[in-house]
Amino acid sequence: MVSRKYGDVMKVRVIVMPKAAVLDPQGNAVRDAMRHLGMPEVRSVRIGKYMEIDVDGQDGDLEARLRGLCRDLLSNPVIEDYELQRSSASAKATARQREISKEK
Repeated sequence: MVSRKYGDVMKVRVIVMPKAAVLDPQGNAVRDAMRHLGMPEVRSVRIGKYMEIDVDGQDGDLEARLRGLCRDLLSNPVIEDYELQRSSASAKATARQREISKEK
């Protein structure tokens, strides 16, 4: 059994992408491979990172601390931008439970 210290669980999505002005050699390699495999319509590919993080609690400074982690740990601010998306996992679970109830 997992103990929830703060009660609410929040799901955080972090998307890290190379800045527009930064060359993306991995993206270029994937683009070239896609063209070689029969997709000449592909103009460009940018390769990034996607993370989902479950966080206990929703205190006032949580978002600021998450942004600090994105800046200091999960991305390289010199060459990458990040996007932080928040959603309440408990709200999704409640909505899913309603769907299951309606199906019965």
